[in-house]
Amino acid sequence: MHAIRLHDFGPAEHLRYETVSDPVPGPGQVLIRVAAAGVHFIDTALRSGAPGPFPLPTLPTIPGREVAGTVDRIGPDVDGVWLDKRVVAHLGPVPGGYAELAVTETARLHEIPADLDPAEAVAIVGTGRTTMGILLFTELGPDSVVVVTAAAGGIGTLLVQYAKNLGATVVGLAGGPAKVELVRRNGADIAIDYLRPDWPDQVRAELADRRATVLFDGVGGEISRAAVDLLGKGGQHLIYGAADGAPLSLLEEELTTRGITSEMVVGPRLLQRVEGDLRPLEDKAMAEAAAGRLRPAVQRFALAEAAEAHRALETRGTVGKVVLIVPPLRTG
Repeated sequence: MHAIRLHDFGPAEHLRYETVSDPVPGPGQVLIRVAAAGVHFIDTALRSGAPGPFPLPTLPTIPGREVAGTVDRIGPDVDGVWLDKRVVAHLGPVPGGYAELAVTETARLHEIPADLDPAEAVAIVGTGRTTMGILLFTELGPDSVVVVTAAAGGIGTLLVQYAKNLGATVVGLAGGPAKVELVRRNGADIAIDYLRPDWPDQVRAELADRRATVLFDGVGGEISRAAVDLLGKGGQHLIYGAADGAPLSLLEEELTTRGITSEMVVGPRLLQRVEGDLRPLEDKAMAEAAAGRLRPAVQRFALAEAAEAHRALETRGTVGKVVLIVPPLRTG
């Protein structure tokens, strides 16, 4: 099969499109003929040699932990009902997704809802489960005023949709007119370009006398600083990323004086909240997608363009979830 392999930690150019041996499913496992593979910020960090929630892999390695496709073979003791099913899975701590074939345990499989294509399913099983986890830290409703700082991103897109489904007023922030238009089409009541120096004043003018109750923050830096200032008393600053470099850290004195809270809601904090079991979050995200309430934004690259996908993700040149599209495996 063809796969993307990393032989040395470093820049995106170290990702190589190569021919490797086909994996073989073991007991309790299936072999997936991959149609789409998810690309995550964690992938770019591990590729560069920076450890994160996962330890650095032994090299050479095939990156990627989110795949969707069709079950091609089953291992010993696996129910034959899985054969030929369209499935999506998060591979967990073991990589191997950037490939034409991938192996995983049946316990990790979800059937793909009929209305989702493989790339959308990949976005839901990974980005969707993170979104469902973030939402555990707040309660949204018609009285909520929600600000999403990276509203054109994979998580931001789903946060906007989920909040709107609950009747909240949603302010979506994104960088550049094209992304702002996508945020507006995604349902945000107010879509603002945070590259404009006067964007906080624009938000305040649109909200009139209302203050934000929840800030979903995936950017960090000066943008997050300005967005926090939109929060009213009792407001929540929920941090899930830092595309601008580093998450915003607020002093306890400011939090107390203003009556707001600020916390990181992914990584160890999220794992603690769900007691280490992420499967229910995947189930929830898949159910929301199957019901048509969540529709992920996806930016597609060919499998052989994995290096280009990593560069685009690292330079914030992407919209939605980044997914590698895998061409049909040639046989014979």
